[in-house]
Amino acid sequence: MYKPFDLAGKVALVTGGNGGIGLGMADAMAQAGADIVIWGTNVEKNAAAEKALKAHGVRVSARRVDVSQEAEVVEGMAAALKEMGRLDTVIANAGIGGGAPFTEMTTELFHRVHAVNEDGAFWTFREGAKHMVERAKKGDAGGSLVVVASTAGIEGAARNAAYGASKGAVMSMVRALAVELARYGVRANSIAPGWIATDMTAGAQSSPVFAEKVVPRIPARRWGEPEDFGGIAVYLASNASAYHTGEVFVIDGGYTKF
Repeated sequence: MYKPFDLAGKVALVTGGNGGIGLGMADAMAQAGADIVIWGTNVEKNAAAEKALKAHGVRVSARRVDVSQEAEVVEGMAAALKEMGRLDTVIANAGIGGGAPFTEMTTELFHRVHAVNEDGAFWTFREGAKHMVERAKKGDAGGSLVVVASTAGIEGAARNAAYGASKGAVMSMVRALAVELARYGVRANSIAPGWIATDMTAGAQSSPVFAEKVVPRIPARRWGEPEDFGGIAVYLASNASAYHTGEVFVIDGGYTKF
């Protein structure tokens, strides 16, 4: 029987896993049998997500972690490993926007966006990779690092230079990790969402101009939903992707192709 998508016995950590794309991925992996660790800064949303995920009959741990703070990431990773015993998949999904005209963008805004989107991914992957490399050296090779980037890191995102730069940076970082960590059986990939209906895009979702000018340009003719990322999450967490590394998975309903 072909069962490479069975995640039973595996543990996945998702930053920003209490809502949006992160929760969509966590929910799918839980349904596939993985135990889940979610990080988020909103305690109430963490609790609600933890309750929903536990309904799938897996172990779930939720922790308040601000990924822009190195010490919180280091402590959070240690706590996850102590509680779960191992981590097989680490998804750096936590991110913030930061739209502003480039000539009016402050240094503070630029640094704040990069602190979460780039520094946060770096610390999350560094701490996760330490565990995976250590496991490999003991004969238990394997692991999956996934960053949720954005099509803004591929195409020109007007008034979004800080955000686009942060997402382009993490995609480059992941390519480097794919090469460096392959000897330990650890693969690293990026996901680049297009226009997805989450809290981050609430303003665009309610904009008549956006509905008139942008949505018709999406070949799929609809906004993406968090559930649209469940399949790729399960694939990248599973043994089915054991030889797939260094890739950027664009999930945008065809937007960047039109």
